[in-house]
Amino acid sequence: MSLIARLDRVLQSLPQTYAGPGGAVAVLKDGKAIVRHAWGWANAERRLPFTPRSLFRICSITKQFTCGLVLDTFPDPSLLDADVKARLPHLKDMAPTTLHLCHNQSGLQDYWAVAMLHGALAETPFGNREAARLIGATRALQFVPGTRYSYANQNFRILSDILEARSGRSYAELVRAGIFAPAGMSTAFIAADTRAMPDGSEGYEGTVSSGFRPAVNGMFWGGGDASIGASLDDMIAYEAWIDATRDNAGGLYRRLSAPVTFSDGALAAYGFGLARETIFGRAVTRHGGALRGWRSQRLHIASERLSVVVLFNHNASPGDAAEELVAAALGIDNPKSTGDLPAPDWLGTYVEPETGLAVRLGKSGPKTLLMRYGTGPDELTLQADGSAVQADSGVRLRPGKDGPGKDGPGKDGPGNDGLWLERPQDNQTSRLIPSDGIATSDIAGAYRCADLGADLSIVDAGGAFYGACSGVLGDGRMELLEPIGKDLWVMPCPRGVDHFPPGDWTLAFMRDGANRITGIQLGCWLARRFDYTRMA
Repeated sequence: MSLIARLDRVLQSLPQTYAGPGGAVAVLKDGKAIVRHAWGWANAERRLPFTPRSLFRICSITKQFTCGLVLDTFPDPSLLDADVKARLPHLKDMAPTTLHLCHNQSGLQDYWAVAMLHGALAETPFGNREAARLIGATRALQFVPGTRYSYANQNFRILSDILEARSGRSYAELVRAGIFAPAGMSTAFIAADTRAMPDGSEGYEGTVSSGFRPAVNGMFWGGGDASIGASLDDMIAYEAWIDATRDNAGGLYRRLSAPVTFSDGALAAYGFGLARETIFGRAVTRHGGALRGWRSQRLHIASERLSVVVLFNHNASPGDAAEELVAAALGIDNPKSTGDLPAPDWLGTYVEPETGLAVRLGKSGPKTLLMRYGTGPDELTLQADGSAVQADSGVRLRPGKDGPGKDGPGKDGPGNDGLWLERPQDNQTSRLIPSDGIATSDIAGAYRCADLGADLSIVDAGGAFYGACSGVLGDGRMELLEPIGKDLWVMPCPRGVDHFPPGDWTLAFMRDGANRITGIQLGCWLARRFDYTRMA
């Protein structure tokens, strides 16, 4: 089957496989667009068709543009390290450097996640004032900068704020002159107000069965974490520019995609606003973006001179769609797993000791299991040796050298080394702690986090327990708590201020010698280890 025929087959299936109001995709080979296609509606209510010229929120794809401006303006980014420190006046720990921010190795708690602990709802207005307030109030880090990876949106907000202060020019002016103009992105702009787009394009929430309705957003993005709006044609121009400058030693994308390491020399899977992965045996640089109702993905395979862009104005997965297009472009079959393997005897609930977060493991298919630990469930494939892996990310669960033990999952015993979680993208390997026992019902009360100046109320509502956060951004809604182990509960965050939830909040209750609850250690994947003291 020819290249065009393979791509056409995928294009015909995309509107059904990733059903929603509309979408647009592009595939570039050797710097030329061989696919430029859109379908459906940019605004279903106004019957505006989705076209390659429709404006779109590319959201976190913005981060690589911000890092590009840093490298172009300050070839030695360390010149900005004092500026970074000055923007964290209450930080008690060692301040991260500019490069730590560029590589998501800063150790900062993500400010969109922390916003939820301060009572923000998904629809809460959140702009420059709120952002500055939360960033400036930072008191502690969740790890030593440079040692681990953790996504933190304000890393890039801080960088763009510093660039503005240093240059006396707005971020919009800087990115227009530094990237949009050289790349030929003629309609790209700063889409700061998430409530509307100038051409009427709309983002949607819902499903095929429930129907789709416009998503309500209250974010105001003035900075370099997620503010750019662009059309498919703008993104095609960007990808073509990447190819045209591929052999230039000083080419911007070449510098952005250079290898990055942690402080111990281990290779990092994220740097300068780009994820580094391997897909179908090829090295890939990529990034996605999301806000309520908007999902985007771009990826580039330098060895193949191949780029793919996917834009959805609904919540289907653009990353999966992009990989389908890559497989078709490369002529690679992507067969589904067949056969079955028995469920391992180490499934269950654990705590990861460094982050303090719950890890829940359950069988999901003949050869797969779901791990609930990060921002959403991760599917891992079971292996004949008793481990489970996620091929693209390298995430691995493995029993210790002598297996999970005769006494049950993760039990200590002679010759038993427990269950280990390896997350190379986080530069982390840890032995998981099993969470045995049944949660008790004495958790209701008022709790306060001194570092945040925020409160958590837990209420027994007729035998069901609910929790709600309050702080400088208001009073959050009551969320149903789920018991998952002894003194271990989870509280869902259906959505952060951004589209993606920051992962379920783990609530680990602490007790004194008299077995009375004294407090909670609370955290999620993006913001960890907040200590709450029981007040009543």
